[in-house]
Amino acid sequence: MPSLLLHSWKRVRQHGRRRSPHRSEDVREVQNYLNPGAEHWLDWFHITMRLTVLSQQAKGFRETKAKLMEEVTKSLERIKHFLWHGNVYQAMQEIDGLDLDLDGQEGAEKLAKGVQELSIYVRNNQGFIPNFGERYRQGENVSTAFVESTVNQVVSKRMVKRQQMQWSLRAAHLLLQIRTGVLDGKLEDTFRRWYPNFRPNAATPVEAVSAA
Repeated sequence: MPSLLLHSWKRVRQHGRRRSPHRSEDVREVQNYLNPGAEHWLDWFHITMRLTVLSQQAKGFRETKAKLMEEVTKSLERIKHFLWHGNVYQAMQEIDGLDLDLDGQEGAEKLAKGVQELSIYVRNNQGFIPNFGERYRQGENVSTAFVESTVNQVVSKRMVKRQQMQWSLRAAHLLLQIRTGVLDGKLEDTFRRWYPNFRPNAATPVEAVSAA
C-alpha cells in the first residue's frame, strides 16, 4: 500500500500538478488517480466536530458576554444547517459574517481563530460537501464515525502492554495491509505473484460450462 501511494503521488506530480503550491490539491488528485470512478465527499462527523468545538468555546462567554454567546451560537446553528443541506455558498457567507463579528472582540481570539480555520477548511473542501440531508433521506451513509470508533477500540485494546496478544506497530501495519488486500480482492493475486505454484484461479461459471 505505501509503495502504491508513492507511485500514485509521483504520477500525479508528473501530470500537471508540478507547480501546485497546495499539497491538499495533490492529495485530492491522488484519490482521483487511485479511484477515478469513486465519489469523494467529506465525512459529516468531522464537520460537526469542528462546529461542536466552536460551540463549546462560545459557551465560555456565558457570564461575561451573554449576547455575543447567543449570536455566535445561532450563527453556528445556521452554518450547520447550510452545510447539512450542501449549501456551501450560504455557509461561507455566514462564516465570513461571524468572522467579522468576532474581529477585535476582547477575549474571543481563540474562537475567532477557530472560525477562520473553519472557513479555510470549508473553502478548500467545498467540492466534496454533498447534500447530506438528501443522502440521509435516501438511506446513504453520511458518516463513518462508527467505523473509526470501532477501529480505535480494537487497535487500542491490542496495543495495551497488559494484553496477552499485544500487537507491535509493525505487526499492526502488516495486518492492516493484509485486511486491505482481502477487502479489495487482491490478496490472492499477490500470493500467486509471490508463489507461482499457489492454487490456480477459480473458474467462473461461464468457464466451468465451457470446460464441460
